[in-house]
Order: sequence, then C-alpha cells, then structure tokens
Amino acid sequence: MATTVTDDRDRRRYEITEDGEPVGFVSYRLGSDVIDLIHTEIDADHSGRGMAGVLIRTVLDDARARGLAVVPHCPYVVKFIGEHPDEYLDLVPEDRRREFGLGG
Repeated sequence: MATTVTDDRDRRRYEITEDGEPVGFVSYRLGSDVIDLIHTEIDADHSGRGMAGVLIRTVLDDARARGLAVVPHCPYVVKFIGEHPDEYLDLVPEDRRREFGLGG
C-alpha cells in the first residue's frame, strides 16, 4: 500500500492518503516563522495502524526543512513530540514548552 502525505495549503492542512484514499489530516495555522498544529484526525477505519504517527512525523520533518518553529496545540502532536524528544523537541520554542508539558 502506498501512503502519501501532502500539504494542501489552500485548506491549511496536511493530508494523508493510502492508495489515493483520504485517511486523515492535521490542520494548521501558518505564520512567517511558525506553524501552529491545531487538530489531527484519522478515519476510524484506519485507526490503530500508525497512520497518525506517519502523518505527524512527515509534518514535523517538513517544518524543520522549512525552518519553522512548531506550536503543538493538538494533543496528539504533543504526545508524539513527548515520545520523540531527541528528534522533535527542539522544534517547539523553548519558552512555549511548559505550556504543553514538554521538556520539563
């Protein structure tokens, strides 16, 4: 199965598809140097298969490549960053980490 993540800038969300079928998304607000990740949703038929993790990892990697700081308003994104601090904690501005229970 082919899984693809794309940034639909018009809809302000990253979308994940599997074999061309929409599976889920993460919505965002984009600033000049920051991306606020607001809400992650995966279709119930696809939950429990790691799709949200693939989606969020791709989004965070893209934010890094674009030089964007990440503000994780979505609880799933907070959880994901908390589980992978060595890879992604540095994307969250240090002065905002406590607000989300990250990094002390």
